[in-house]
Amino acid sequence: MQDLRLSPTSYIVLGLLDGWEEPEATPYDLKQRLAVSVDNFWSTPHAQVYREPERLAAGGYVTERREETGRRRRFYAITDRGRAALQQWRDEAPDDAPELRDAGVLKLFFEADPGTVSEHQLTVHRAKLAEYEALRDAVVELLPPGQARALDFGIAFERAMIALWEGVG
Repeated sequence: MQDLRLSPTSYIVLGLLDGWEEPEATPYDLKQRLAVSVDNFWSTPHAQVYREPERLAAGGYVTERREETGRRRRFYAITDRGRAALQQWRDEAPDDAPELRDAGVLKLFFEADPGTVSEHQLTVHRAKLAEYEALRDAVVELLPPGQARALDFGIAFERAMIALWEGVG
């Protein structure tokens, strides 16, 4: 068992394995889970999500089971060590300052037309807000508390971004 430095991707994989009904997942399953959850607020390259379970298995944070026949897919499940690492990470205060990575702000910095940029950004943020509100209305009572809070945060974020971009144009 190797000592590994765990990254945000590591914790995402551990959290996706810990927080879903199915106890095992292939890297493809993890990518699918990511697409309907964390990808809405934390961009993670899918290639990293495909590689990370094998690395975590080497450190004892997950187990690996390989199909004997057929496609010989690899299935991963979180271990007690993985749960302990995930819980320790949850309990720690975030140590990185938030980062604003917004292509619209970058374009404004380099003197793009504010009206054109804000019009585009407003379209994007209004569409995302509508998506989040529809999701909340459809499934909020089915979501675990943490996921419901993240969805509410996303709604508040989109509303704030709309207010900001309305002031730019």
